[in-house]
Amino acid sequence: QVQLVESGGGLVQAGGSLRLSCAASGRTSSSYAMGWFRQAPGKERDFVAAISGSGSTYYADSVKGRFTISRDNAKNTLYLQMNSLKPEDSAVYYCATKPTIYYFLTYTRPREYDYWGQGTQVTVSS
Repeated sequence: QVQLVESGGGLVQAGGSLRLSCAASGRTSSSYAMGWFRQAPGKERDFVAAISGSGSTYYADSVKGRFTISRDNAKNTLYLQMNSLKPEDSAVYYCATKPTIYYFLTYTRPREYDYWGQGTQVTVSS
């Protein structure tokens, strides 16, 4: 089992920045794939960014160039640096992890992930 706890959400003005953190505990591994997703009210959970066990990254087009995903394996922590925030970035942000032997792959679909955090709210005001 893996437990994930997100933090760092909040209210920010458009153009501002936030850094989300996701602390992992339990049966974690630096080889596991990890990702960030977001869900706005009444909408599906959407892919934001992913990172493989080898450090490869992949981003949704809507956040490319503004968001950066990273991981600190020594701290078992995943990060999402969000810059130039827009009101349409407002959502609950979730981190997820997928135990896998394919440490070089990233995953973009929610159903591919096995463990999820409880989410953290990000609100961007215009």
